[in-house]
Amino acid sequence: MQNVTWDETYDVVVVGGGTGIVAALAAAEEGLTALVVEKSEYLGGSTALSGGGMWMPGNHVLREKGIADSRQRAETYLDEVVGETAPRERRVAFLDHDADAVELLRRCTPLRFSHMREYADYFSETRGGSAIGRSIEPAPFDLASLGEDAGLVRKGSLEAPVPMPITSMDYKWMNLMTRMPQRALPKVAGRVAQGIGGKVIKRNYVAGGAALAAGLVAGARQAGVPLWTSSPLREIVLDGDRVVGVVVEREGRTVRVEARCGVVLAAGGFDHNLAMRREHQSTALEAGWSFGNPANTGEVLRLAQDAGADLTLMGQSWWFPAVPPAAPGGEPSVLLAERSLPGSLIVDGTGHRFFNESCDYMTAGRIMLGHDDGEAPHLPAWLIFDQKYRNSYVFGGGLMPGQALPKAWYEAGLAHKASSIEELAGALGIPGVRDGVARFNLLATQGHDDDFDRGLSHYDRYYGDPTNTPNPNLRPLTKAPYYAVRVVPGDLGTCGGVRADAHARALRPDGTAIDGLYATGNCAGNAFGHYYPGPGATIGQGVTFAYVAALHAAGRLGAGEGTLRGAADRRVG
Repeated sequence: MQNVTWDETYDVVVVGGGTGIVAALAAAEEGLTALVVEKSEYLGGSTALSGGGMWMPGNHVLREKGIADSRQRAETYLDEVVGETAPRERRVAFLDHDADAVELLRRCTPLRFSHMREYADYFSETRGGSAIGRSIEPAPFDLASLGEDAGLVRKGSLEAPVPMPITSMDYKWMNLMTRMPQRALPKVAGRVAQGIGGKVIKRNYVAGGAALAAGLVAGARQAGVPLWTSSPLREIVLDGDRVVGVVVEREGRTVRVEARCGVVLAAGGFDHNLAMRREHQSTALEAGWSFGNPANTGEVLRLAQDAGADLTLMGQSWWFPAVPPAAPGGEPSVLLAERSLPGSLIVDGTGHRFFNESCDYMTAGRIMLGHDDGEAPHLPAWLIFDQKYRNSYVFGGGLMPGQALPKAWYEAGLAHKASSIEELAGALGIPGVRDGVARFNLLATQGHDDDFDRGLSHYDRYYGDPTNTPNPNLRPLTKAPYYAVRVVPGDLGTCGGVRADAHARALRPDGTAIDGLYATGNCAGNAFGHYYPGPGATIGQGVTFAYVAALHAAGRLGAGEGTLRGAADRRVG
């Protein structure tokens, strides 16, 4: 490449304004200049739309709480769960650096974190698993403290009926308001007071992923990192076989940006590219089922391929069962605790159950699509429950206990209501529902799921109802009327993408690293292969490998590997 004219020059250019911001923070702390370019008008990506938890074994937040764990146990757990579905070096690197990545956030942002106590690993009964939980989440954050930048943080579609920041731990208790009011109501009231009281003094408290994203933006501003929104990537520039910069579109013009130490691709996956999803994942998928960032349409993966990168795990997503939107362009509704609570079951077109409804959401989606057993997708699927269930729990992420299901769901055929199970089976056109519910009721009465072991794991029970004995996840359906709500394999985003190594470097099909190119978050293939080891594993690895990429670009990792070390040393020195 000769006679290149650059419009801007930075040491590190990060493509994607979600967890990729961590790479910019880490680079800045190493003395490098960093730039973040974001395709959409908002920052935060899918992180801002998430629960905000991070699965980070061995982090100092847990240690300060006196929670004992060991690196060996965490490594054993990941070896047992992930197996051959992803390179072992990737999960080893994650465990090498995740605690340090958390400390970077604590040093370089105003974020504060708490332990998500008893939110167990998703396979906690596996060797090395944790029932107490290895995840942390941010405390509620005052979005107003960002000033004009507050409007840049992407907002989710789900909001509480009154101003209140709801953490993941709060959600569990909010869901049990009618069942355990003495414990739940004070927690809910506290958040309502924080939300409404904050408004009075001109504070706007947000929780979950919005809090995490806002904290990252605050940290970037404090570090002097420019954040370019509405600046999509158009080209990855190479000099021979080395990546040296990018071309982005900004304010109606083409801008060539030199990246002296590296380009970090952190722009998410292909959540909303239905053609790619049907090509790589399942022809059963439909538009509108994903909770992922609407801006994630996969162009960056194609540009990475143009630069020589290989792709991997393209069939994988962070699956998350959902109620599909009632109309085109609408939003899906979450089904998290709903699947675990007693008085409910999920059936397929035969009218019978086909899995443990309380299992982690990624596993649930794989099973629904037939990815695990090689069978045809178990669709349509229906969540069936009775009136006692509807009177007791929050539903779809926003319907309060006892509140009627939306009229639009009935009109769209997403919901049915009947005075008996036989009538419900007729409405669905699935005669087998009668026998399917009868079988479930038998097992639920005994408190033991002979068919799928629902309620035996720590994770199952986390979202169960502890007032329901002997099994917090099982109760027979006995109180009319009865309901059926359609369930589809939604997702939190795809997690197949650029093949990356332990240093987050993008790899070619022959396994060699592309000098100067990194891939992190959902832009890279899942470090955990086909699995989701614990709450917040997607954000956890996104944060960790963004940190790792920056350290490698700065010459702090992989001494002697590639030509960038000398450039980085000159910058730091």
